[in-house]
Amino acid sequence: MPAPSSSSTARLEARISTELHALLKRAAELQGRTMTDFVVAAVQDAAQHAIEQAEVVRLSLADQECFAQALLSPPEPAPALQRAFERRQRLLRSAE
Repeated sequence: MPAPSSSSTARLEARISTELHALLKRAAELQGRTMTDFVVAAVQDAAQHAIEQAEVVRLSLADQECFAQALLSPPEPAPALQRAFERRQRLLRSAE
């Protein structure tokens, strides 16, 4: 995700313990970054990770087995799907 331009920024304030402040300051110094840069990068990474985790489809073992079985042995197409395939074939032949 690209960094926002200086014309489109928002301010974030948070009260933290002095111990956490010292920890963040030390971590930022070790990486040669400002504390602001360190915190913004860490928060962005955490937010992206949280969103990715929320968007991942989780299946139970039974659901995984059912999904795999459907891939390995797909059901016969329904009549409506079969008609759609046939119509598609006719349209493709007429376009040649």
